[in-house]
Amino acid sequence: MAELKISPFRKTRVLQAQIDELLDVVSQAALAYKHAIGHYIRHGWDATAEEKFEQLNAFEELGDTLRGTIGQSLFTEMLLPDTSGDVLGLLGSLDRLLDDMQHSLVVVRIEQPEIPPEFHAGWLECVALAADTVEQVVVAARCYFRDPRATRDHIHKIHFYEDETQRTALRIIEQLFQSDLPLDRKLQLRGHVWLVDRVADLADDAGDALAIYAVKRSV
Repeated sequence: MAELKISPFRKTRVLQAQIDELLDVVSQAALAYKHAIGHYIRHGWDATAEEKFEQLNAFEELGDTLRGTIGQSLFTEMLLPDTSGDVLGLLGSLDRLLDDMQHSLVVVRIEQPEIPPEFHAGWLECVALAADTVEQVVVAARCYFRDPRATRDHIHKIHFYEDETQRTALRIIEQLFQSDLPLDRKLQLRGHVWLVDRVADLADDAGDALAIYAVKRSV
């Protein structure tokens, strides 16, 4: 009986579907991250926050699995040979985003910092902006695979949301150190603000890399 061979075209379509699934995972992880921290700020660490934490862990594990599967296909099947290095770089950026969101939430879960009510609104805004930055990376990455010339139309949104995240984080930190809180609490809360801002920073780094990858595919 002749061996059934899968066409390279079909293999490429399977690979593209896996990449789409990974991008979905990153988008869903950003939502879980935003909702988990938002819920914690409003209600503390309860069963709902724990559920969101487990969701984010599951997304991070699935992201690792998909990254490994996609990377193996790129090497063993020689798919997307002209852009495989850039795709691997993008996979690494997405994996770092998943890891960093998980790490940020792990620290909240362990320390459970007491955030004074007067900082809630700014903190929620900062987290939402960081999640929006990640979401714009997902949008830009999808565009990179479908229409690389149009990717730059989305890159500027990544930079915008990252700038807004940083601006909001700095405002919170300035208010923290102008408050009457003890120094140890100021330092603890500052660290948590920086963890949120770092998510946006990594998303911005991914956007910078995507801009270069898109130019290389467009020439």
